[in-house]
Parts: sequence; C-alpha cells; structure tokens
Amino acid sequence: MKATERFLKYVKVHTTSDPTANITPSTSRQFDLANELAEEMRKLGMKNVVVTDHCYVYGTIDASEGYENAPMPGFIAHMDTSPDFSGENVNPQIIENYDGNDLWLKNGNRCLSVDNFPHLSLLKGRTLITTDGTTLLGADNKAGIAEIMTACEIIMREKIPHGKLCIAFTPDEEIGKGTEFFDRDLFTSKFAFTVDGDQEGEINFENFNACEAVFQIHGVNVHPGSAKNIMVNASLVAFEINSMLPCADTPRNTEGYEGFFHLTKMEGTVENAKLEYIVRDHSNEYFEIRKEMLRHIEKVINEKYGIGTVQLSIKDQYANMAALIEPHRHLIETAIAAMQNVGFTPVLVPIRGGTDGARLTYEGLPCPNLCTGGYAFHGPFEHITAESLESCADMIVEIVKIYSEKKTS
Repeated sequence: MKATERFLKYVKVHTTSDPTANITPSTSRQFDLANELAEEMRKLGMKNVVVTDHCYVYGTIDASEGYENAPMPGFIAHMDTSPDFSGENVNPQIIENYDGNDLWLKNGNRCLSVDNFPHLSLLKGRTLITTDGTTLLGADNKAGIAEIMTACEIIMREKIPHGKLCIAFTPDEEIGKGTEFFDRDLFTSKFAFTVDGDQEGEINFENFNACEAVFQIHGVNVHPGSAKNIMVNASLVAFEINSMLPCADTPRNTEGYEGFFHLTKMEGTVENAKLEYIVRDHSNEYFEIRKEMLRHIEKVINEKYGIGTVQLSIKDQYANMAALIEPHRHLIETAIAAMQNVGFTPVLVPIRGGTDGARLTYEGLPCPNLCTGGYAFHGPFEHITAESLESCADMIVEIVKIYSEKKTS
C-alpha cells in the first residue's frame, strides 16, 4: 500500500485531542486509530505490537540476519490532531496535475491562495491533497504515520538489510502530553526521529522553550450608577493586561528564532475574567525574561487595584533540545544524506513549536524531527502532495539503509 492510500484512510479517523481533559488519552477516539494501526502492524509482520492503556502503539522489526549489531533507529509520530480546528468528518480533496494557482476549497468558502501560500506555485503538476474547507486535514501528523508505515512495508517486502527498528505512535502530542506515558522498555532504540515536520527537506533540532500562562482576574461589581472609585471591571483589567505586553511580539509579527506571547483564549464579565496565553522563545534567557514580564504585570495590576485582583499561573511545557542533540550529530548527518538521496534539498529550520522529540530528548532519547511534506497545519488550509508522502517514506527507508551500513562485526 502506498503512503498516499494510507494517509487518505487515516485522516478519516477522528482523533482530535482535548486540552481540558485530565486523562491520557484525552479523548477515547484516539484508540480507534491506535487499534487500526496495531492490526496493520501485525499484518505487516512486526513483532511485539501492543496498544497500551494510555493509547501508545509500539512495535518492532527484528534485525536482518547478520545485522544484529547495526544501530537501531526508532521512528515516532503522533495520532491526535489539533483541537484548534475541527478534525471530524475530514473529506480530503484530490487535485491531480494541480495548476499552481489559487484554489477555492469545496465547501468552506475559503481560497487557498498563492498570495498567502507562495510555495503553491512550486507544487504545480503534482497531486495536491487539501481539505474541503470545513475541517483541518490531519497531515499533522497522519502524514508521518503513513510515511513510517509505508517505509516499514518497503523494508520488509524488499528485504532491505537493517538493524532492529522500533516504531511508536503517541497520543495527545498537540496538547503537550504526548510523552507522559512513553515506555522506554517497549521502545528500546537509543535514538529516534519524529516524523512530524513541514515541507520537504526540513530537519528540526532546535525548538521553542514553551510554557502556558493564565491570568485569573477578580473584579468588584457594584451598581454602575454608584460605582465611582469602587468598581473594578475584570474584563477591562484583562484588556489592560494584554495591552502591557509588547504589541509586536505575536505570532503574526514574528518568524525564525523570534519568540512571542500568543493569546489563545479570553473570557470575561465585570466580576471575573480569564486570559490564556502560550509563551514561546528559542533563547533560554529571553524565555525567562518573558515569564518575568508576566510576573511583573501581575505585581503592577495588584498594586493598582488591590492584592488578589490578579492571579498568574505559569506551567512549563517543553524546552529547546538543541544542546542535547549536538553530541549526537550523526542524527543530523544521516538525515541530510537520506534527504539528498531522495532528491530533497536539506535545510536546518528552527521549529516554531515543539514535538514529542523535544521532551524525549530531555528524557535521554535524542530525537530530532523530520519533514512530512505538509503545509499550513492546524486549520482548513492544510495541504500536502501525494509526491511528498511517497518521497518522505523513501527518506525513512534511506535512513535505515545508511545506519545498516554502520553495522559492527
């Protein structure tokens, strides 16, 4: 089965995670894909296939005879899709021989435009896969799953020599919980790759430091006719707090290594209000400065309106893995060589986000991130090409081939 066929099958399975849940997996529907993948892995002939109580899927491919001492790479992708946009009833649209121009999505009154996505002109002549405009597509990260599964099938069918291979598919990556119950006893590789990146050729081993920050605001509500010097309107305080942050430090205005404050949710009345942010920066120093800025705002507001008006909570989510990947440079060198072998132009790109690999790296499993070939994740403009899906599967095969050549006697 080709990667494209697998991908189109997987995206039909609703696996959106839920950031408000306090269990893993956050949504039981993720088991639907987990069980489907486990059954497929068994049919391919993988060993030690298991779906855990927390919805992690593991499997192994035994080393080829004579390659028992070859390095043992692992490959990881996540099953959930982002809660930022609907992932239910995904209806992918297939445009063969795409002309490289603006494309109106079928049902969403949305245009996939070259002005907003200039790379579209480079996809001319390919088979483009888009949403119908009403959901996200799920290339993040079902493209990675399809590519890993297809690579495994190719390796086993063509009897390509290899060391032992470990495969894992995780839940809840999109809500920052993808590695909470990752079992290293079931995944015995000493290093791995997440296949969870963007366009062809991208390699990521630098990622944001990340936290979430929540301001709980408590107002004083009295009759507006007699409110002078008494009322504290919690919603207006929320506006004031947001105005104290640097107005240019938002996702819309930043790129590359630049960090940001991103207001993801706000709600409020006169009595109570709430602001939820995610905070990101590649620099450890600037990341701490951003958190200190939030604490300073809390202090200033409480001094102005009274102690207890604002309560700030900050929860760290993940850290930049760059320093821990550098001693394992063979991971990057191998990825570059594999990409060149399949015709990609490798480029090292800092991730403006995070992956399961970042947290796994800090837990002792070096794990850079590889491209899937997808674009515009987490929304109705998400898209990918069939050619990218197949080439990224071939890239994984090439990584396995390169490591098999490093076997020891």
